[in-house]
Amino acid sequence: MKKLLYILFHRSVFVALALMAQVATLVVMVSIFSEYTEIFYWCCIAMSVMAAIAIICSRMEPGYKIAWLLVILPFPVFGGFFYLMVGGGAVPKRTQRRMQGMLEKSVETLKEDFKADDLLRLGGDAAGQASYLEHRAACPAYTNTETEYLSLGDTAFPRILEELEKAERYIFLEYFIIQPGVFWDSILAILERKAAQGVEVRVLYDDFGCMFTLPRDYNETLIKKGIQCRVFNRLMPVMSLRMNNRDHRKLLIIDGKTGFTGGINLADEYINVRERFGHWKDSAILLEGDAVWSMTVMFLTMWDYIADWDEDFERFRPPAAPVRPWTGYVQPYTDTPLDRETVGQAVYLNMISKAKNYIYITTPYLIIDVATNTALCNAAKSGVDVRIITPHIPDKRYVFEVTRAHYQPLLEAGVKIYEYTPGFIHAKNFVVDDRFATVGTVNLDYRSLFLHFEDGVWLCEAPCIRDIRRDFEETLKLSEAYSLRKFKHLNILLQLYRSILRVFAPLM
Repeated sequence: MKKLLYILFHRSVFVALALMAQVATLVVMVSIFSEYTEIFYWCCIAMSVMAAIAIICSRMEPGYKIAWLLVILPFPVFGGFFYLMVGGGAVPKRTQRRMQGMLEKSVETLKEDFKADDLLRLGGDAAGQASYLEHRAACPAYTNTETEYLSLGDTAFPRILEELEKAERYIFLEYFIIQPGVFWDSILAILERKAAQGVEVRVLYDDFGCMFTLPRDYNETLIKKGIQCRVFNRLMPVMSLRMNNRDHRKLLIIDGKTGFTGGINLADEYINVRERFGHWKDSAILLEGDAVWSMTVMFLTMWDYIADWDEDFERFRPPAAPVRPWTGYVQPYTDTPLDRETVGQAVYLNMISKAKNYIYITTPYLIIDVATNTALCNAAKSGVDVRIITPHIPDKRYVFEVTRAHYQPLLEAGVKIYEYTPGFIHAKNFVVDDRFATVGTVNLDYRSLFLHFEDGVWLCEAPCIRDIRRDFEETLKLSEAYSLRKFKHLNILLQLYRSILRVFAPLM
């Protein structure tokens, strides 16, 4: 009974009901006005036609265009209204100014670290990628940064606690999901103690990601513990495109010297203390050295954006890191949906196009756009060994089906696809030719590539790249190959269901 009452009175229910009421009201109002006012009817038709033309002429991804046209054209009376309310994609000028200010501040803070030209000696492939991230995302490439690949949340957990204990000046955390339990409670105990000792502690979490894991006022609980806290993009019961933009980043930064990122959220299933979908396979990367300053600036710009602050970043700059042996190039990067630069997608496409021998990918979702699908198919057709591992046990059934709906054209082109049979794989890793790799938060789906704030670390000639490859090969031993034969005996209704999901995947 308590569980039922919790579900019925949960804020997600109120938000869902409010959104349904708004959609219903829109449909009813437009229908009534259209029936009694011919001018209004034709105005609605004209609006839908203009919306369709705007979609066709826009720079949207083709799949996104098709999905919206299939919403508007069958319902021309109110389809245009609906698109303008939640799908137009126009960023308000105030937001544009703030985003531009964030970019300019990042450039001003980090411009002395830009060194893409140094990668020319490694070839144009390396220098081109580094140059793109510097000039389009204000994310420099660094040397003098040790990297440690953590192949499981179980491994990352003790390393995170160990590094948190070393904090002397500040601790910054930015996560999509935080949930009380062994993982978060262990971290929180350290954060409270460090805050009491005078360490500046800031926590930033996404409201949608934590909707079912934290109380709505949890930020106030942390503030009472001496921890500064902000909530990203509060979920409001209003139809708005802005609600689609979530903070999917995972950053943990200590004194500007040590940083973690990767797929791991702060909940117990990520360290296999709690079982949800079989064994949870995830990964993270630990950075120590110069590159962590770039991650610190990423966090501070996001914090200023949410808190509407304009603070002096220099006061957080760490002292010069000790000189280390050759560590390769390490380039943390971030992606925002509020500009027209799809950084996460560009990193993946560049890595795919530059591969000569192999591309190994782990991803929880394989809901790819036309450009990524074409790039992977072309690579496989050119003789590159392209292998992708996805989950065998899904976290969301409909997402699992739409992921499998993308298998066939890839398999026909020669891409090898495997499913991780022990459970759910949540790692978002690319490794290419033992030369390049990326570990981060960017899923191979429309939300990560086009709608969410994301981050990752691009690696060139870094020693840990071999560890990422070895982890992929070990994971492959626990995975089952998916073959084209399985498509021959699919139920016709399941095929239809997958086809529909695939068409509307960009809007999910």
